[in-house]
Amino acid sequence: MTDIIGKTSEASPVSVEVRSEAEREELIALGILSEDRQVLPFILPPLYEQHHQVVPRRAIQAKTVLNEAYDYPRPSSFSRSLRIELGNYSLFLISGTASVDENGKTVYVGDFRAQCWRTYRNTTELLKSEGATWRDIVRTTCYLRDIERDYRDFNEVRTAFFTWLGLNPLPASTGIQARLCREDLLVEIDAIAILRNKPD
Repeated sequence: MTDIIGKTSEASPVSVEVRSEAEREELIALGILSEDRQVLPFILPPLYEQHHQVVPRRAIQAKTVLNEAYDYPRPSSFSRSLRIELGNYSLFLISGTASVDENGKTVYVGDFRAQCWRTYRNTTELLKSEGATWRDIVRTTCYLRDIERDYRDFNEVRTAFFTWLGLNPLPASTGIQARLCREDLLVEIDAIAILRNKPD
C-alpha cells in the first residue's frame, strides 16, 4: 500500500511496508503518517516539555561478547541494556540475553548447559562494562524453551554459578517456558540490577 521510513537508534533508515488499511489507520492515529500517507516528524506533546524531565539513561554495551541487535542484517530495535540514573542509584535493565556471540551468531547449538554458561558470561560482561557485578542483580526472569526437559540442568548451572559468586541473598527470579526469538536458542535471561553510586 505504502512505505514509511523510520530510524532505529544507530542504524540507517529502514523501510516498512504497510500491509493493510487498518495498519495505515493506526499509523495516522499515532501521528506517524498524514492522511495523504506522508511521514510526519515526531513532536513532543506540549505538556511533556512543561511538566517532565527525562531521567538520564544510556545504552550499555559489551561488544567483545555481544553485538548490538540493531546491527543484525535484519535489525531488531532494542538496546542490550540500559543504565538509568536515579539520584544516588543507577538502575540497570538488561534485555533478554542468550548464547549469542559478538557477531550475532547462536553458539553451542543443541548444548543447553553451554548455552546457560554463555548467557551468564554475556550478562557478566554487560555488568562489568559499567563496573557492576552479579552482586548488584536483584531480579532475573529466565526463559527456557523446554522447562520440563531443561529445568534440572538450568537450576544446577545457576546454583553452581551463584554459589561460586557467593551471592547472598539470591536474586528474586521467575522461570518461564517460552518460544525464544530463534529456534536454536534454548535459554534466555533478562535481569534488573541496582548500583549505589559513590559520591564524587
